[in-house]
Amino acid sequence: MSYIGAQPTTAAFVTDQFSGDGSTTVFTMSVAPANSASVIVAVSGVLQDPSTYAVSGTSLTFSGAPPTGTGNISARYLGLPASGVATTAYRTLTEFTATSGQTTFSVPSYTVGFINVYRNGVMLGTADFTATSGTTVVLAAGATSGDLVTTESFYVSGVSNAIPAVAGAVNTSYITDGAVTAVKMAASGAWAPAGTVIQVVSATKTDAFSTQSSSFVDVTGFAATITPSSATSKILVVVSASAGANPSGVAEFRLLRGSTEILLADSASSRSRTSFTFYNGSGDNGSAGVGTNFLDSPNTTSATTYKITMRSNTGGQTVAVNRTQLDTDGAGTNRATSTITLMEIAA
Repeated sequence: MSYIGAQPTTAAFVTDQFSGDGSTTVFTMSVAPANSASVIVAVSGVLQDPSTYAVSGTSLTFSGAPPTGTGNISARYLGLPASGVATTAYRTLTEFTATSGQTTFSVPSYTVGFINVYRNGVMLGTADFTATSGTTVVLAAGATSGDLVTTESFYVSGVSNAIPAVAGAVNTSYITDGAVTAVKMAASGAWAPAGTVIQVVSATKTDAFSTQSSSFVDVTGFAATITPSSATSKILVVVSASAGANPSGVAEFRLLRGSTEILLADSASSRSRTSFTFYNGSGDNGSAGVGTNFLDSPNTTSATTYKITMRSNTGGQTVAVNRTQLDTDGAGTNRATSTITLMEIAA
């Protein structure tokens, strides 16, 4: 058959069939309906009122044993309950034969605002009744004896475990995988397991710097700034420097986060505490590569700067970065580069 547009699709309700034996009252269903109103039960072709059976999980229990017959019991499921739904949405019709002057009718529970009332088949307007208690309907005018009053009530479901669709609502409290903790990767928005490199920032110093100070001073241009995507992230700091000093001189370096020195040797009497050092055991143009690496825990999501300071161990002697102490202008004297690299690591 040809169709205009897409071919229609069809699907059947899930249905179980059981065979009665005249004594069994409990049957095991293939699914767990929300309640007895969510399944249509027929015995020997006769629809059963929900009051004649009950459902609990996958158990269908009749108040009286169905008669003997092969496949004579059918259970057709109108829908499967969603996980995490606190109450199940359903529609209930209830009929009353009114007494003379009757105004109040007790109905199954309903959500206020979700009920219709009919009198002898005519739907009443909202001014003709009051339904604010969730369990009763009160007519504005008393009924006539024999009037058929019908209520059509609805119980509206409420999802108890929904995550709000707002920025920042999804966080690691919703994400668990054993010992793996996830953080959001700043660049791609994906989720990374612990130990993953989330982002990398690097700065390269190509010019030369020197000092004769016996106090630690900033090495100009030898710093890098990173903004962690999570306060739990670690920052791996990798420093590679080219250092020079006077013959038998010592250049001392310290690593800082902002103004805080974060990598120092233990205090040992009057000995100088450093992050790393360079000792020139060569001549005036002696230099070497030095450096360090350190896994820091800044505990912040603010921009954070890591930098290097240095000093001359003895003072009055030249120590340098990216050049030798003497820095003679000739092919036998080198200039070099230094780098500082920051890697955010998911914790």
